[in-house]
Amino acid sequence: MGKVGITFVLLAALAAPAAAAAPSVERGRELFESTQLGTNGRSCASCHQGGKKLAKAATYDEGELREIVNRCVQGPLEGKALDPASAEMKSLVLYIRTFAR
Repeated sequence: MGKVGITFVLLAALAAPAAAAAPSVERGRELFESTQLGTNGRSCASCHQGGKKLAKAATYDEGELREIVNRCVQGPLEGKALDPASAEMKSLVLYIRTFAR
């Protein structure tokens, strides 16, 4: 494989994790329904099945919504707060926004 081929392979390998980590509504739904955010076997959907009681929160500004998410992750889910700038947090926010009326 020539230098151009090796360079292309290296660039593709470096770009793949970034693309996989891009925030999305789909990833937010996965996290919302998953028990991986906490340590007690519960998920966001345990309390908010189908977005129950999130219509108003879905309209809050970005900062308020991130605080609410982390409050729930640390409290009811007994997990570690998410980095507000992380793809996980951004994905959760995107998904929660789908519950706005």
